[in-house]
Amino acid sequence: EELKIDVNKGKPAMQVIVDREKAGELGVAVGQVGNQLRRSIFGEKAGVYKEDGEDYDINVRFNEDLRYNKSALFNQNIIFRDPSNGQIKEIPISAVAKEKNTSGFSAIKHRDGKRVVTIYSGLKPGFTDAGAIVAEIQREMESFDGTPSTVKIDYTGQLEEQAKQQAFLVGAFFSGLGLIMLILIFQFGGISKPLIIMIAIFLSFIGVFGGLMITGWSFVIMMTMMGIISLAGIVVNNGVVLLDYTQILIDRKKIRLDMDDSDLLTIEDATDSMIVGGKARLRPVILTAITTVLGLIPLAIGLNIDFFSLFSEFNPKIYMGGDNVIFWGPLAWTVIFGLLVATFLTLIIVPVLFNIVYRIKIKFRNWGSNSADNNKQLESAA
Repeated sequence: EELKIDVNKGKPAMQVIVDREKAGELGVAVGQVGNQLRRSIFGEKAGVYKEDGEDYDINVRFNEDLRYNKSALFNQNIIFRDPSNGQIKEIPISAVAKEKNTSGFSAIKHRDGKRVVTIYSGLKPGFTDAGAIVAEIQREMESFDGTPSTVKIDYTGQLEEQAKQQAFLVGAFFSGLGLIMLILIFQFGGISKPLIIMIAIFLSFIGVFGGLMITGWSFVIMMTMMGIISLAGIVVNNGVVLLDYTQILIDRKKIRLDMDDSDLLTIEDATDSMIVGGKARLRPVILTAITTVLGLIPLAIGLNIDFFSLFSEFNPKIYMGGDNVIFWGPLAWTVIFGLLVATFLTLIIVPVLFNIVYRIKIKFRNWGSNSADNNKQLESAA
């Protein structure tokens, strides 16, 4: 609604047309005509006035009653020295130029050295997603044939700010994942378990985007991305709790079996340790999810309680919604949707991936030992 443009297209203007042939005969340059008119209207610096240590520029121009008087402007003389004979000449502007009334833009605006005209509007009541509206405009402009080849159409405003926010938050997200990966590698002393946790983080996005698709809510760049970054921290915590305890159980079983750190348990023994670890960590993981979800529900639905009136008047003035839920709601629902799926992933998918990785390690270890035995046999035969 209220489509507007940032310049006035119909502002009265006066165009000065210089007769170049006649000006050349009289020895007047086109730039001299323009400079003379500019001095008359806008002025030219003639010196500096100093008072109390402050400098003030002195600009000289026509008085206000003559400044926009066509007769005064065009009857003034251009005084210059003729380079051909060195004589001083005085040529009136009206002798080499004439004026023409027209209309034009009220201003010429630039961005990155290019002329720019901005068309803008607001959203009608009931519409909150500017991105969807701009996408519809983009589809319409693709079939519009009236754009000259010298004109480029760009989309700015809220969409441009969202793109900047998205670029920043995506960079922050992957930077955070890199730091998390580095810390996990130092903690576990390997790369397999950190990779499993990273996979669980990306799989938890199924809950985020699935929840948004089911509810039909829009993807708010700022708060939804902040919710995804927060969700990554929770998923990492649950994954570390489960895998670390499972590794402790495996190490304990190795000690009972009198095995070295480099030795691997059988698949059955390792699977038993994973099952025991999953059972032991079932309650902490579920409690983490439940407490986080329950703690975020008031923020997600906009539950408001006035504690001052609760203790002074015994009236909590409870109500739902408000401006807070518009801002914080997307973040809260993002964490809730993602955590519901991430809890399942932590308890089921993470142990399964750990079991698969362990099987791969055993196969590589057996393949390496068989290759070493074959080499020894060949050496003894030789």
